[in-house]
Amino acid sequence: MASYTLHTPPGSFRAFKALIAAEYNSVDVTVADWDASVVKSVSPTGKAPALETKNGVIFESNAIARFIAGLRTDTELLGGTVYDRAVIDSWVDFAANDIELPACVWFYPVAGYMPFQEAAYEKAKADLAAALTLLNTHLTTKTYLVGDQITLADICVVSALVYPMKLVCDKTFLKPFGNVVRWFTTCVNQPAFKAVIGECPLAKKELTAAGQTAKTAPADGGGKKKKGKKGGDKKAEKKEKAAPDPAEPVPVKKVDHPYKIMDKEHPSPFSMDKWKKTYSNAATYEEGMAAFWEMFDPKGWSIWHMNYNFNDENKRVFMAGNAVGGFQQRSDEIRKWAFGVQDVLGQEDPCKIEIKGIWLFRGDTVEHMKQANDDANWYTWTKLAGQEMELTEETKLRVYNYWCQENELEGMPIADSKVFK
Repeated sequence: MASYTLHTPPGSFRAFKALIAAEYNSVDVTVADWDASVVKSVSPTGKAPALETKNGVIFESNAIARFIAGLRTDTELLGGTVYDRAVIDSWVDFAANDIELPACVWFYPVAGYMPFQEAAYEKAKADLAAALTLLNTHLTTKTYLVGDQITLADICVVSALVYPMKLVCDKTFLKPFGNVVRWFTTCVNQPAFKAVIGECPLAKKELTAAGQTAKTAPADGGGKKKKGKKGGDKKAEKKEKAAPDPAEPVPVKKVDHPYKIMDKEHPSPFSMDKWKKTYSNAATYEEGMAAFWEMFDPKGWSIWHMNYNFNDENKRVFMAGNAVGGFQQRSDEIRKWAFGVQDVLGQEDPCKIEIKGIWLFRGDTVEHMKQANDDANWYTWTKLAGQEMELTEETKLRVYNYWCQENELEGMPIADSKVFK
């Protein structure tokens, strides 16, 4: 696969968009040592970020992010339909037009990038609150902005909010936006986000800029500060007002994943990429499954049935569907070595809704899934095929039903179905 070079200042939230998309798409993007003079010679605008490709330079952060996101279609970062792509573009533009400007005006003075101005500060807070109100309403019944998985829409909006959330949006400001906080924390805790931005704790208290009076201070100057020796308050105030450096440290390179080590030490003839393409492109399910059983390597891979332990708590189909979408998104760390279909079975009236599925994993254990996704511990896993197990026609039929049936499964209607590939 081709490699790309990104020119960006360290810790730029505008570069986060492309780098997170690269993590999801397994695209090799090298971040060059920052040199403003190089950017001026490379980019037509002379501004960062700029991406060098074999065909030329791409400039402007959203264009770069769209390019990286579009290098693979199977991850659907740009959506699975023309409509989805348009809606994703809507949110990307929303982030640029309605969030980035007020967000920057608010946190830039804290970071020392621009002087503090009271009027601009007040307007920025009001404008950002208006944008978050819209976002909060949209997320009332949604896990992600578009569809049931993270797309470029989530990546761009989260990237614009990273520094405001870490530095200035305290609990009081965020109190009306519970859906936004839920969605934001879900996104930033995904491995692909963490690989780029690191840990992202929410601000406990709004940091203030030089020349700014903290709004929490009472008019009489009494101030509810921590008890201590006299004179200590001034030091604390100076420390609080010191402009933080928003640049994120370069993430420490992770040790190889157990699956990656397995691929090196015990290579398998089975190709997950080939199977996923076969599943997506086969003329019929029968043709696809026949090809799968020809490729399947029980010595290097195993097949598991999953059953949610708390099916009796499922009350709404859309909520069960959101739970499945979230489960699959949180399993992204092992996407290269896993394939699965999860179904929401049943109906709301009378209410009987169950979440079940069948997965294919590298190796002979489900433990790596549980390590990658804590939610996997809330399911009962039953091995169907793998090492030292006879592959029966009954098992083949059960796998076919889970991976291919569209209307009914185990005597229950299929209300929703999601494929992890």
